[in-house]
Amino acid sequence: MTHQATKVSIVTEKLNEDQIEQIIVDAGATGYSVFEGSGKGGHRIKAGGRASVVGDFSLVKIEVIVADRATADAIVDRVAATYFKNYSGIVYMEAVEILRIEKF
Repeated sequence: MTHQATKVSIVTEKLNEDQIEQIIVDAGATGYSVFEGSGKGGHRIKAGGRASVVGDFSLVKIEVIVADRATADAIVDRVAATYFKNYSGIVYMEAVEILRIEKF
C-alpha cells in the first residue's frame, strides 16, 4: 500500500548545501539526498564533472520527501526567502506516493 507525500527538490549552488540541509533538518524531515549536477539557466552554464577554480559554485540538487505538505511548504518558504534573492537556484515540489510512511 502506498501513501501520499511531498517531494521537495532544490537546485542551487554547492556553497548553500550545508545551510539548506540544516533548514531541512530543522523542519523535521528525517533525511534527504544530494546529487551533484550541471546545467544551463538564466545565470549561466554550470559545468559538472570538471575541475573548477571554485567548487562551491557548482550545482547540487537536494531532494527531501516529507509526509505532510505543511513541512514541505515550510522548507520551500525558508529556502526561497533565505537564498534565492542572492544566489541562483530553483525549488519545485511534487506529489509522490511512497511505501513505508513511518520512514517519513
